[in-house]
Amino acid sequence: MSSFNIALNFEDGVTRFIQCGPQEKILDAAYRHQINLPMDCSDGVCGTCKCRAESGEYELIDDYIDEALTEQEAQEGLVLTCQMIPQADCVLSIPVTSTMCKTGTESFEGAVAAVRRYDDAAFELTLTVAEPHPTFLPGQYVNITVPGSEEHRSYSFSSGPNESTMSFLIKQVPNGLMSSWLEGAQVGQELQMTGPLGSFYLRSVTRPLVFLAGGTGLAPFLSMLDVLVAQGCTQPVHLIYGVTRDQDLVLVDQLEAYAQRLANFSFATTVADPETSHPRKGYVTHHLEPAMLHEGNVDVYLCGPPPMVDAVSDYMRDQNMTPANFYYERFIPSV
Repeated sequence: MSSFNIALNFEDGVTRFIQCGPQEKILDAAYRHQINLPMDCSDGVCGTCKCRAESGEYELIDDYIDEALTEQEAQEGLVLTCQMIPQADCVLSIPVTSTMCKTGTESFEGAVAAVRRYDDAAFELTLTVAEPHPTFLPGQYVNITVPGSEEHRSYSFSSGPNESTMSFLIKQVPNGLMSSWLEGAQVGQELQMTGPLGSFYLRSVTRPLVFLAGGTGLAPFLSMLDVLVAQGCTQPVHLIYGVTRDQDLVLVDQLEAYAQRLANFSFATTVADPETSHPRKGYVTHHLEPAMLHEGNVDVYLCGPPPMVDAVSDYMRDQNMTPANFYYERFIPSV
């Protein structure tokens, strides 16, 4: 039987992937990969290795005491890595920093395969990466070093983890360091990246989903949709994609393609510019209907600028509606 892919997501946003054998404990597999997860006893007594299983199937060996992990905690998805044997690929949320576990971000290189420019709104950067292909959780990002400088910029993957190339949707910033480089980028040029990073990623789907994207904040949702199509999804998924100007509305054709491939997926686009001729005007909150929140039985994911995050939070409070989970990523373009 083949091994399982285990994502360890640390509280500082660093994610490391390890391979765990079908009868191997997570704690042992991590040590084999030279990652020192928290541990005092390794016998299910102290509870030091307790963390949360965000997704995946697993077995907990009945060789631990209630003081280390209560039945209620186990039902809520908490696990002891010293007693956890995976039955499938899993994602674990580790409640310490990566440096405390004597690990950190990984570095890798990619070569420019294509750069597509969307008017003055955005670039779509596609890279080829040598095998073994670095993996990531859909919704995460990497830091890309801008060639010719010592500075980096952070961009979410718009491609799925299993695609043969990596792609990124990058806001065009006038005189921006990365934007200026992309204007003259050539196929074959190499870029240095570190990651994956971020706690904004798709969790196990157990209830309806609402995706809210602002501008190039669409990128992580394209990655999530790629995974939902590959895995199959029976829950309804609705995305609202809001932009400032008509020309900022990009990659709508990809959303239409996902709507054809994912039966329960629907989306709407809106433009904030009052002079637009777009059929839907205003911000995402103007088109976020209470029924979409399923009386709170919904997971909401939002990626956009800080004012958008605040506006959505205010909207849900005004509606007296608290979703089961609200995951968000704020971003501010760097000049």
